[in-house]
Formats: sequence, structure tokens, C-alpha cells
Amino acid sequence: MKLFDVYPINHIAIERAEGSYVWDTEDNKYLDMYGGHAVISIGHTHPHYVLRLQEQLKKIAFYSNSIEIPIQKELADKLGKISGKEDYQLFLCNSGAEANENALKLASFYNGRKKIISFSKAFHGRTSLAVAVTDNKNIVAPVNETDNVSFLPFNDEVALANYFEHYGNEISSVIIEGIQGVGGIREASKSFLQLIRSLCTKYNAVYIADSVQCGYGRTGDFFAHDYAGVQADIYSIAKGMGNGFPIGGILIAPHIQPKHFMLGTTFGGNHLACAAALAVLEVIEAEQLLMNAKNMGDYLLENLKKIPQIKELRGRGLMIGIEMPDELAHIKQALLRQEKIFTGEAKPNTIRLLPALNISKIEADLFLNSFAALLK
Repeated sequence: MKLFDVYPINHIAIERAEGSYVWDTEDNKYLDMYGGHAVISIGHTHPHYVLRLQEQLKKIAFYSNSIEIPIQKELADKLGKISGKEDYQLFLCNSGAEANENALKLASFYNGRKKIISFSKAFHGRTSLAVAVTDNKNIVAPVNETDNVSFLPFNDEVALANYFEHYGNEISSVIIEGIQGVGGIREASKSFLQLIRSLCTKYNAVYIADSVQCGYGRTGDFFAHDYAGVQADIYSIAKGMGNGFPIGGILIAPHIQPKHFMLGTTFGGNHLACAAALAVLEVIEAEQLLMNAKNMGDYLLENLKKIPQIKELRGRGLMIGIEMPDELAHIKQALLRQEKIFTGEAKPNTIRLLPALNISKIEADLFLNSFAALLK
């Protein structure tokens, strides 16, 4: 049997990893400035993470949600404390797409409406409803197409206000990334997020903060959206939540009440997944990684601003987009092939940096020096 060929891949087989480094099968060492799409939040094979999983695996790895699972409550308590959302409720699932799927469904349950507002260049996942609110026709199958979703220009306050004025009582939810990842590291403005909040409150729509890539401490705030000083009704989380172990979830404001069977999952919130997520939060807290993400992000941005060949620099914390001119579009591959540094990409020519939150100045300087050397 062959693998279904849906990914353009680099022909590098990673065999082991530690911290911000990975090694291939030929023992070549690479600096990981991408973390597998912002998944590696506390570094590869962090000792506390490995121990937490080993200890849990010796006890029990899985049982369904038909029984009490105390480690879920432990995770909810820790997550509420560190995120500052102690009065929110937690529903656990397995991925970012699934988190957004449940968020959109829950919003519709809450107000009985169908219309959803999403934005240009948005990416919210590949499952049925999540991909319907994703602005990429190449990955939206005919069966996913729906008239219930409207795409508005990102950060266009006039367009948003006008849409609410015409359809406000039909709108179920507004879903937005605090910083668009696949869309090119484009940040939602404070005033735009504040307007979303005020309009959703006025019309009883649900503000969904997609924090799958931009959340979990990546920007120095636990949720990138919260720099606007307003609260979302639902936050979706995944990628950095489990440091590589599949887990996702939604944080739900207290005014949205649950009913039995409205949401459900077989694997979501299993014992092993919760152990992984707890390990991540424990390391974030113990090593003060929110502060490190902010400080190291500021350091990277400050030094990248000195490089004249960069067309545009975007982002916050450890979610950085480096847009290169067309003649330097090859730099991402040069970083990988010549300097042995993994980075991400957002088309057409934006390099994405999404390193582990515990990246040190040593790794930051290694990247900066290698990047500058390629541009000489």
C-alpha cells in the first residue's frame, strides 16, 4: 500500500529531537524554528513532558468519557488559572479543526442561527464546517460549500459594521484568528477585535477566537486576541497544547450553557492526552515561558528590522512573518538546505517563524546570523 500523496514534503527523515534541535537519519543536526506548525511549545522531548507521559502510560492511557476522568478536571483547573479564564468551561477534543467545528456548532446551538462571518485569507481547519469558513477554494470540496458563510475583508471595520447592520439578527458567530498563520502572519487590530466584541454583544452573536496557532502563549499573552482588552465567547485551542500529542479544546464563556449530548467525542480528553497537556502547562508556568516568548520575540523582531532586504516584517512574540521580495523567494529553502534551519512558509514569499516558547538567545542568534549570511 502507498501513502496518499497530499503533502509536498522535504525529503528529510527526522530520527530524534531535543529542545530546539532535530537530527535526521544521517545524523545531520537542524535548528527547528518552526516546531511542526507551532505544535512544539516546550521543546522536543522535554524531560518533564516525557516523564509525565511515561508515568500516565503505566497507569491508564485511555477510557471513554462515559466515566469520571479526574485528570480532565485537573487540566481544566490548571488551564483556567494560567490562561486567566477560570470562569470558562472546557470541552476537550483532538485537533484544531475539531475545536473550531465544535465552536461553530455550539454557537449555533446557543442562538439558533446559521450565518457565520469569517475573513479573507482565514484558515480554520479541514473538517466540514471548519473548512467552510476557510478562505481557500483549493481545499473546499463541493460538499463543504454553504451559503451560511460570508467572507469579509480582514481588519475592515466598515464592512463588518455594515454586514451586522443588514444581517445582525441572523448572525450566529464571528470566527477570527488573532494572528492569521497560513494567511501570512497578519494580525487582527485591537480596534477590529473590539468592534467584533461590541457587535456580537449587541446582536447576541458568538465571538469565536481561533487560537489554534496564535494562542497558548505564542505571542507572550496566553491568547493573542486578548491584547485588545476584550473577552471572546469561545476560544479554540490545539497545536501547542500537547507539544506533539494530539489534543484540542474549546474554552466556553459561562453564559453558554451545556446540555447532554450536544457535543461529544470518543478520544477527546483521554488520560494520556490530558497528561501531555498538563505537562505543557506545568513547564510554561515553571519556566515562565510566556515572558520568554515575549522577550525572545522582541529580540528577534528588533534584529530582523535591521535587515534591509526584508520587504515586510509582521507578527508578535514567537509568531513572526518575514516577507521577502520575489528575487529572494528562495531563501526559505536555502535556510533548510544550506544552513540546516527549519522554518515555515506562507505564500507567496513569507517565511514563518514558530519556534518553541523556550527558545534561547543562542538559537535566536544562530538563526539571525545564518539568515543574514544568506543575504550577503
